[in-house]
Formats: sequence, structure tokens, C-alpha cells
Amino acid sequence: MIALQIADVKTFMKQFLLSEAFDSFLLLEGTVTTFATFHIDGGLHPEYFYTQEQENMEDRQLALWGEVRPFCLDLIKGKRTPLSFRFTLQLSRGNTEKFLSQTHGSISAGQVRALLLNLRYDGHSLLCTTGTSLSVFTLDKELDHAWDDMVQRFFRRQAIPVQTV
Repeated sequence: MIALQIADVKTFMKQFLLSEAFDSFLLLEGTVTTFATFHIDGGLHPEYFYTQEQENMEDRQLALWGEVRPFCLDLIKGKRTPLSFRFTLQLSRGNTEKFLSQTHGSISAGQVRALLLNLRYDGHSLLCTTGTSLSVFTLDKELDHAWDDMVQRFFRRQAIPVQTV
């Protein structure tokens, strides 16, 4: 796990809310505080969708950030910045499997519950922390380090400057 200070909040927010850069991540949960506090649970309710839509969801339990992003943009956009926000994003199952195949580590996809990005804005600064959740106990930190490196490369590709805290 590492903590990354987002050096340019405006650049980050442009990528996060106005581009598709984060759209393939799943949203575990989020909270946005403006004139009121809005809580978002990323859990999907399959019964809401038509049968064909359910089939296209690929057994997802969580909404994609791209599906929720327009609603969050509506909450955040305007002349005033939010007082705070917090989002927990998760790498999708398919992208987790792809990532694990690239790292050639000892952890299998079935042992990984989640690869996480926690985003926390306090009204002034924005902090991103990485996290891993496994279904097994291990002292091996190879996956943690690989995920940390991947997140830093992702931010570089998106031209989002960060500093390790």
C-alpha cells in the first residue's frame, strides 16, 4: 500500500470526471459533500435491469465508474468545489486477471478479492491510497508492490502528477 498526493487536483478532476480514464474501474462506494452529503453504494441491483441488460453485465456485482460518473459530475460541477469527497474504486475481475498474468506472481486470481484505489479529497488536497484484499494470508508483498507500481504508471499515462507521501 502506498499513499500518493495528487499534485494537481484540477488535472486529476478533469481526468476523473470529464474523461473515460477511470471508467473501467468498479465503484465500491463513494461520498460527496457539497451543500449536503451524498452517499453512493456501488452495488448493483440486477432486478432493476431488463433480462438482456442483465446478461451484458457479466456477473458484475458493482457499477462501473463510467456508469456512475455522470451523476457524480452533476454533484460536483459548479463554481464551488466540494467540501470533501471519498471514492473507493476496484479493478474489475477481467482487468485483475490480466494484471496478474502480467506480474507472473504466486497469487492466483481466485485468491484476490480486490485491487483498490481509495481517493480522498478534504477540500484542499487529494490523496490516493492503494490497497489489496486477499482471501488468503500471505507475508509475500509482491502483489502489493506490483499494484502500487501499476497505479503509478496509470497516473503517468493519464498525465496526472503525483508525489509519494
